[in-house]
This record gives sequence, structure tokens and C-alpha cells, in this order.
Amino acid sequence: MNPSDSADDPRLAATAVIAEDEPLLAQALQAELQRAWPGLVLAGMAPDGDSAVELALAQLPDLLFLDIRMPGRSGLEAAQAVVEDWPAGRPLPLIVFITAYDQYALQAFEASAVDYLLKPVQPARLAAACRRLRGLLAGSGSKAGPRDVDTGERLLGQLRQLLGAPESGGAAPLSVIQASTGPVVHMVPIEDVVYFEAADKYVRVLTAEQEHLIRISLRELLPQLDPQRFWQVHRGTVVQAREIAQALRDEFGRVQLVLRRRPERLAVSRLYAPRFKGM
Repeated sequence: MNPSDSADDPRLAATAVIAEDEPLLAQALQAELQRAWPGLVLAGMAPDGDSAVELALAQLPDLLFLDIRMPGRSGLEAAQAVVEDWPAGRPLPLIVFITAYDQYALQAFEASAVDYLLKPVQPARLAAACRRLRGLLAGSGSKAGPRDVDTGERLLGQLRQLLGAPESGGAAPLSVIQASTGPVVHMVPIEDVVYFEAADKYVRVLTAEQEHLIRISLRELLPQLDPQRFWQVHRGTVVQAREIAQALRDEFGRVQLVLRRRPERLAVSRLYAPRFKGM
């Protein structure tokens, strides 16, 4: 039995979720998928990034087809949220990004667990992607094992690389945070910040003794921070590296950070946990 045959075995029927904000493109992709992979079961379609995360975590599909440019969360941010909240012990989904742009270093996907499709999706390219995905699923036996470890690690590495790509155009990192409270603007030196925490469309700025709220999203703030000094450890948390005293790993592999100048512990998502390994 070759890999594509075993991937269509009813006992191993693969499921997929499509996230695409343009209805006609979503329907076209669904139709092409049915032709390229008749045994694939569509578990649902989402019109935006937030809905994609909700649907993926509810259905736990084997495959995610994510448009990179969507309302709300982008495809990359949706993938990050899904990976961080995915049930422990269950193989991560294989992710295919769909984009009309080439600034995401698409050639890097070729050798990774993450694939890509350019708009408009070409049937031959989709068929090639499906053969690759079927092989990955078939090679994991009962949809676990190597897919969860080897393929999953490559997926996490690729997402870390893409999410960490610089977007600031070479601008100098922030040196001071300007946080307003009524008529007062507090000038917080960047070296005093212990960590940043997302709070809807705001960001909490935590120093050793104070807390401020700034009117910016964490997504907008990240490109303005020095990535060597400030490490993202969760989609909603960025910590100053020198403020980390210890990284504690429990029996399930979950990591928490003990801080030098704050009493709370910070949870590290599986996406960023590999950063905390002994030298």
C-alpha cells in the first residue's frame, strides 16, 4: 500500500478546515480539494482568523488551510493561537498557508512541515501539496507518533521563524515607553520593563513595582522591541530576558518562568518552550 492509499483508508480519513475571507476563493479551493483529494473530509470553513481558531480548536482537524491576509487575526496569528491552545498529546495539524504575496519567504516552506499555496491556486500545485500532506499523514501510522514529534517540531520552528520576522523596516528599538494616565504621561525606560502582556487592544507594561496601560496592540509593539532583549514566550506575553530567573518544566513538558523582580509566574506556550533548554 503506498502512502496516498493509506491516507485515504476510512480508518485514517483526514479532516480539514479552510479559512479564507473571500467566499468565491474559499468555494474554489473546496472544489479543487475534492478533485485532488476525494477522501478528504471538510470539517468546516471560516471567514476570518478568529473564527478559524475557534473552528480548529472545536473540530481538531488534521489539516488547516489558512489565508495569510484575513480580518482579525492573520493566518500566521491564527496558526500561533491554534498551536498554543491545541490539546496536549494530540498531533498538531499540518498547516498550509494561502497567500497572494511573496514577502513571506515562501521558498522556505518547501523543506518544512508547513506548505503554501499562491493565489490563484493552481490545480497542479494543489495536487502536489496534497500528495505531500497525504504522505506525511500516512507516514505517521495512526495519525500520531512521528507526526507529533518530528513534523510537529518542524512546524513549530517554521512558525517561530515567520512570527519573528522583522517588520519595523530597520527602525531603532524603543528606548522609552510613554504611558499616559489622565493628563500625566509616564516616561518608562525600556530597561525597567519586566514584561508586556496583551490586554485586548491595549498592552500592560509591568515594571518591578508599577503597572501601566498603553493604547497599542502587542502585534504593533513587537516590531519596536529589540528581539535579543525581549523574548515572546506566549502570543500575549513578551518578557525581558534578563528578568527571567528560572524556567521550570513540569512532568507534562509545560514551562513556567520565575521572574527576578515580579512575584507572578509566566506560562510559556509550546511554540516558544524550545527556547528554554540548558546549554
